[in-house]
Amino acid sequence: MIKILRNLVIGLITAMFGFLFWNSYFNASKIELSFAPNAEQITTQATDSRKDTATSSKMTYGHFLEYLDMGWVKKVDFYDNGRTAVIQASSPELGNRPQQIRVEIPAGASQLITKLRDAQIDFDSHADQNNNAVFGILGNLLLPATLVGFLLLLFRRQNRRNGGESGGGGGFGGGPGQMMNIGKSKNEFVMDVQTGIGFDDVAGIEEAKEEFEEVVTFLKTPEKFTVVGAKIPRGVLLVGPPGTGKTLLAKAIAGEAGVPFVSISGSEFVEMFVGVGASRVRDLFKKAKSNAPCIVFIDEIDAVGRQRGAGVGGGNDEREQTLNQLLTEMDGFEGNTGIIVIAATNRVDILDSALLRPGRFDRQITVNLPDLEGRMSILKVHARNKNFADDVSIKNLAQRTVGFAGADLANVLNEAAILAARGKKEKIGATEVSTAIDRIITGLEGTCLRDSRSKRLVAYHEIGHALTGTLLKNHDPVEKVTLVPRGQAAGLTWFTPVEDQGLISRGQILARMIGTLGGRAAEEVIFGSTEVTTGASSDIMQVTGMARQMVTRYGMSKVGPMAFEVQQQQQMMGQGSSASGIAPETAAKIDQEVQNIVTYCHNEARDLINKNRAAVDRLTDELLLKETISGIEFREILAEYTAIPEKTDYVSYFDREDETVKVIA
Repeated sequence: MIKILRNLVIGLITAMFGFLFWNSYFNASKIELSFAPNAEQITTQATDSRKDTATSSKMTYGHFLEYLDMGWVKKVDFYDNGRTAVIQASSPELGNRPQQIRVEIPAGASQLITKLRDAQIDFDSHADQNNNAVFGILGNLLLPATLVGFLLLLFRRQNRRNGGESGGGGGFGGGPGQMMNIGKSKNEFVMDVQTGIGFDDVAGIEEAKEEFEEVVTFLKTPEKFTVVGAKIPRGVLLVGPPGTGKTLLAKAIAGEAGVPFVSISGSEFVEMFVGVGASRVRDLFKKAKSNAPCIVFIDEIDAVGRQRGAGVGGGNDEREQTLNQLLTEMDGFEGNTGIIVIAATNRVDILDSALLRPGRFDRQITVNLPDLEGRMSILKVHARNKNFADDVSIKNLAQRTVGFAGADLANVLNEAAILAARGKKEKIGATEVSTAIDRIITGLEGTCLRDSRSKRLVAYHEIGHALTGTLLKNHDPVEKVTLVPRGQAAGLTWFTPVEDQGLISRGQILARMIGTLGGRAAEEVIFGSTEVTTGASSDIMQVTGMARQMVTRYGMSKVGPMAFEVQQQQQMMGQGSSASGIAPETAAKIDQEVQNIVTYCHNEARDLINKNRAAVDRLTDELLLKETISGIEFREILAEYTAIPEKTDYVSYFDREDETVKVIA
């Protein structure tokens, strides 16, 4: 009904504008036609019978006086306040046929009436039939009234949608419409939140889950804690990379707590109007106090809690006012007894220090990327509603997905299910899972190159990566080598870490750099230095970055255990001075040391390729034939030519012999 009324009002406004335009545009024409009541009849007579009736036309005032002196004028009718006259005349030149002629009377022709009286000619003056006054009144009253009615209709509609439950009626004076409601919080507290997610659905982050289970227990049975003098935490801040399950934890606590719960995003406090953000914070905590004990969840709090004064030019902007109000509400003069604020962010480094202190956020829970056991638990949760084949191993899948967050693991299994459905399979196999991982990491699969020089060069390049990485003890083992292009890569070599590496040694970094330069080294050894290609550009950038981090961040060089990147990061965040802080001599030493490290790794890669040239050729021919070689097959062939360092505690994803952990569908 509202939509019909709105369309009707819009149609009336459009019709009104059209009517006023028509009235103003055609008004002059109407006046001209109203000078003579029989003007249309005269025009018709002139068109249909030119021989019987003279055509009506205009006449100059001088010619009119000549007609008057000749006695040919029979009658004169004045219009438009005497400025226009329509004369009835008969001229012997036209056979005494009757004529109706319009004459424009000049302003100074005051003797005309006297001449008409002396000549005893009948004359008359006619008032204008002008409806402009009526049209003006209608335009001045109807159009504004229509616009006001339309605005009232919109305000009433918004009032019923957003402000109806706040009290009052619609319109401007009856209740809080949308404009009156702009400073109100749009989020309402829900007693029984049906998120469909509980703590049983949260896996891989057991430490964080235990903290939240304790908060829920405090809300349900506070006497267990108050008997020993414990107080409920006022705030819990979840910190971690994207996709690690921070919002999932909030959904779980909403479903388990059994107290009023409200969820809001930090960006909802940010508005273009001054004072709106602070007003919404006040209204949110006012509702929370009336529903205490309760939980307030603020997602992406860094949108409003950024460090004050860190912006360009500092300033007292609207965001800072909103943050000040949030600080006051969380732990100000009045306090917020019974309100637990849970917030999530992945940028804790930019949050204001006053927001992070105890009393506001008493606990900071770090939600890190899951380890091997955590990934296995997460995969089991997401595999509940999926049908897997017997060749799928949760342990091997978790081992291959190092660095994946919970959202990434869920995406892997979903992509695998889509691939199985696309292939019209009833179960998800290991092939679909492996393809899903490759697709998520590197992109869509492309078309292999035809047998050509470029394909052989790519094969040697990838074998160079795989061989150098396999022959280095501190390097991760090869998972597979393929010529199937994905994304921007014409070929790929996959390495799987033996274990989750929180700490990386200097030997491991150098081994990775040597393995990364193995592709360029193979091109130089096989094809010569003049035939190297741009295929190793990303490898060289990666190696250069790793070498620079060794010198400027990790202190793993002859420059000494000094950190130079910290100063640059502080300058980017507005916390440091504008000066570089690094002397030119020190910068030159850094560049020289980076060059020495890269040169060393490059020479080591060339030596490995030269010493195992026969194995490189054999493996390249095998790769060109099959286009994909598993890590097991690669090591078996390489073992025929040289000894391979043992990679302990490694189980390949393609090794199906000793699988003990299966997916429970």
